[in-house]
Formats: sequence, C-alpha cells, structure tokens
Amino acid sequence: MKSIFFQLLVFLALSSCAPTRSLVYFKDLRDADYKEVIKNKTDPEIQPDDLLSISVSSLNPESNVLFNNGVLQTVGSTSSAVATPRTSDGYLVNTDGTINFPVLGKVTVAGLTKDQVTEKLTLEIKKSVKNPIVNIRLINFKVTIVGEVARPSTFNVPSERINLIEALGLAGDLTAYGKRNNILVVREKDGTRSTFRINLESKDVFNSPVFYLQQNDIVYVEPVKSRIQQTNGVTFYLPFVSLVLTIVTALIVFTK
Repeated sequence: MKSIFFQLLVFLALSSCAPTRSLVYFKDLRDADYKEVIKNKTDPEIQPDDLLSISVSSLNPESNVLFNNGVLQTVGSTSSAVATPRTSDGYLVNTDGTINFPVLGKVTVAGLTKDQVTEKLTLEIKKSVKNPIVNIRLINFKVTIVGEVARPSTFNVPSERINLIEALGLAGDLTAYGKRNNILVVREKDGTRSTFRINLESKDVFNSPVFYLQQNDIVYVEPVKSRIQQTNGVTFYLPFVSLVLTIVTALIVFTK
C-alpha cells in the first residue's frame, strides 16, 4: 500500500510541474558556414498617414524658399540667403495617397518607395529649377511589439528599416513564457489587413515576407499555455493544492 501511494505522489508531483519550454532560436541552424542569398528584403512603400520630411536645395536661394515653404535670411554680413527649414512636422500623406507640395500641388506618393518619390519630385522640380537635390525621410516609421516580451511598446525607427529580430531586441526579447514558434505579425497595406505566423525556432524565419518589418506593423508574442493558466487564480493553484493534499495523505499513511 505504501508503494502505491508513493508512486501516486511522484506522478502527481511531476504532473504539477510546468511543461518544458523551448527557449532556443533557429534550432535547425547548426552549420557555422551557413550562407543564403537575401531575396525578401524590400524597401518600405509610402502609405496614407505616413509623415514625410522633404527638403529641396539648389543654387537658387529663392527656389529653395519656394519649395521648402520657408523665408529668406541674411547670413552674417553678406547678402547671400538661405531657406529656413519648415517649422511644421512634415507632409502628411492623405487618405487618397497624395501630399500637398509647394508649387507642384497634389503629388501621388502612396505605393512608392522613398527613392521613387525622390526621383518623381526631382523630375518635376527640374522643370523650374536647375540641378535640384531632394531629400526625403519617413518621420513616423514605427512598429508595435506586444505580448510576452520584456518591454511591450510602440517603437519609432529612425533608420526606416528594421527586421523582426531587431524589433524583438528593442522590446527586450521574449520572456520565458513567449511562444517562440508562433509569432503573429499583423500588416496593413492598400486597405487590406493581413496576418502572418513566424517560427523563431527555424531558420526559415529569414525568408519570411515579414522578416523585414514595414511601418505600422504589429508583432504579437503569444504566451504558452502555462502562462495563460497563471492569469487564472483557480487554475494556477489547483496543481499545488492537489500536490499538498497528496503529500499530507501519503504522510498520514506512512505514519500509521
């Protein structure tokens, strides 16, 4: 009888423990000389509600003022003039995919990369200004990381380029309770919301179409089952209550 109770005690003790969690990334990446051509790296496309910083410079100060919407200022004691930078936050891409640019009026930029917009504006401005230089930056490139990470938040990305691993690094990496083989990425593009699943335990993550994140992407790290149980007080304590009762019962039997 004592043997049966002892076996039952061991079984319940083991079953009360949390399941083993895998914390290893890229399990199938064992070759130190692994190389692969990058095929999924793309430049972000401008979207509605993006905020663009656009500056135009040329040898003509008056043209600089005109296209930068600034004012002429005297530099030192000379009579030369430069354009004062715009005081507003930038050019907001309208819902129809256009921006209102000085002189040119409405310009469609949605669906184009930053380089394509630069080329487009340069060609238009060239019609009235000689050798203009157009510089564009995406001011509000941001991604949101939530779920089982150390520091869930929305992160601004000054470099305008970030991959999934870098983004998770900004969030302090996954916690021990994060489900590494089922990361969710939510992306909105051209009025359509799409979802993708990522397995960080496999090197295939590098070839995912969402490995390189786009502006406004949302990354959600799902918790493992044991973590979900911990959010429910009753479920959390049941295994321990069962274990304690088993131990007390076994001690009573053994001491008889």
